This record gives sequence, C-alpha cells and structure tokens, in this order.
Amino acid sequence: MANQNAKGWRRVVYAFGYSMKGFKACFELEEAFRQEVFVLIPLLPLALWLGETPVERAILTGSLLMVPIVELLNSAIEANVDRVGLERHELSGRAKDIASAAVFTSIALCMLMWALILVPKWL
Repeated sequence: MANQNAKGWRRVVYAFGYSMKGFKACFELEEAFRQEVFVLIPLLPLALWLGETPVERAILTGSLLMVPIVELLNSAIEANVDRVGLERHELSGRAKDIASAAVFTSIALCMLMWALILVPKWL
C-alpha cells in the first residue's frame, strides 16, 4: 500500500520500490511477460544497431518497449478481475479478452514498425 504521508524524494523512492515489486510479480507469475522480456533482451541492442538515424532507433526501441508495457497493464487487469471472483462472468471475460487484444495489437504494431523500417533497406 502506498505511503500517503511520503513527500518529495521519499515518495519517489517508495514509488520506485512499488514498481520493482510489480516487475518482480509480473515476471514470476506471468509466462507471457517472461517470454516478452526474453525476446526483448536481444532485440534492444539489435534495434540500436539496425536503426540508422536517431528517429529509427527511437521507433524500433519504442515499439519493442510498448509490448511489455501493455503486458503489464494486461496482467494488472487480469489480476483485478480474478480478485473480484474466479467464477465465469461475461464482463470479466470481456475485460480479459480486450486486454489480451491490446497486447496483440502492441505486438502487431511492433512488427509493423520493424518491417516498415527494415524491409526497404533489404529490397
């Protein structure tokens, strides 16, 4: 639970700690997040190497980082829905499906950005 009395740098330090707890929980509990991180590790340096301009590097790395960001949000939505109840409900299923669609869209966007930048260089 957030420390409501923390101000200034102390609040920033607490926020950083909560963020690290979130990364750790997602990495330990979510297979999809682990897979995306393992794909991200070799692709980040590759993006910096393949991008010829700062804008290309920003697009390649930014599109890669978008995927785990959306996965973190998806995992948060799923955890919240599961906390409410594990019984099947149409709205719970819809929320999870929409969050999953957001992850899929972020992956498709990443692939499109990489293709638009790299394919013309090889043709």
